[in-house]
Amino acid sequence: MKFVFKDKLITSMLGVVPDEESFFDDEVNNYSFPVNQTMRLKKVMGFNKHRLSKPESTVSDFAVQGIEYMLQNSWIEKEEIGALIVVTLCPDFFVPHISNIIHDRFRLGTDVLCVDLSQGCCGFIQGLMESFLILEHMSDKKVLLINGDLLSHKVSKRDRNDFPLIGDAVTISVIENGVSDDIYLELNTDGSGKDALIIPAGGFRTPSDATTCVMTDQGDGNFRSLDNIHMDGAAVFNFVQREVPPMLERVFAEQEVKTDDFDLFLFHQPNKFMLKKLAEKVGIPEDRLPMNLVENYGNSSGACIPLTTVLNCREEMKNKKNKCCLSAFGSGLTWGVVIITLGNFKNCDMIEIPY
Repeated sequence: MKFVFKDKLITSMLGVVPDEESFFDDEVNNYSFPVNQTMRLKKVMGFNKHRLSKPESTVSDFAVQGIEYMLQNSWIEKEEIGALIVVTLCPDFFVPHISNIIHDRFRLGTDVLCVDLSQGCCGFIQGLMESFLILEHMSDKKVLLINGDLLSHKVSKRDRNDFPLIGDAVTISVIENGVSDDIYLELNTDGSGKDALIIPAGGFRTPSDATTCVMTDQGDGNFRSLDNIHMDGAAVFNFVQREVPPMLERVFAEQEVKTDDFDLFLFHQPNKFMLKKLAEKVGIPEDRLPMNLVENYGNSSGACIPLTTVLNCREEMKNKKNKCCLSAFGSGLTWGVVIITLGNFKNCDMIEIPY
């Protein structure tokens, strides 16, 4: 689906991350592989360290701490909030929704719209789409877009394919109406690839029980249970290389832009290897495509694009306008692109919390 939005702005962006760092070098003995073999992945994939939240922490904990920080530092006034949109794969409960929990915590007005969306890798793009659509009918209020997952709670520490990638984080973006360049947004889906990224148990189809938590060797030396997340790395890599470059090339042609016209390419962060191959295929200059999120924080699912922005581009976002290409790809399978001018942010920062 394709959209063109007019006069919509992202005006602030906050990253909220746990203060606990776990280092790849300290995790190599978790796995049933020779240490030397495992260490070879460090350079290729961009592994170094990632952020892990405490087992009892939830997405709402991070969101509440972030919003409190924003209110205390006058990033936004409570009366300005017209909608809360939460995009996550990690609900606190099946019911109530995280947006309702946040609404209650801050005693927001009954006219504040609360929406929770279940989306992973493309969560920021889908969240932008929903925010822009709501703002079409909400001229004097702002949207708080909350993206985040704590997927370390759902990954096996004995799974070398998945555990080193995962990083916990939540981001909060302030989105409002205002004079801007036109924004192009596109989202695509191929449900036939749905099993390429999956948590097999825990929903109504296969409820968690005493059997779904049993760790077993998956036949490749990795141990995980049905309660754990798994990404078929080869399937996702092939999907990204097959679908994303043609989409980007087509959109660039339709929008009459070239790679040289962009100041920044802010992409989902699966791992450095996949991003390098994607940049090579599309002809994206690597100095304009940050690839360092996984090595410093881990793959934070739908929070990757805003967290990458905060990590790498704070000054650019505060001090000038930047023509940006955003792109995400993964669970669903879903892939998308946004062409947008970002900059002159009122605020752009990151905080650590002991959760």
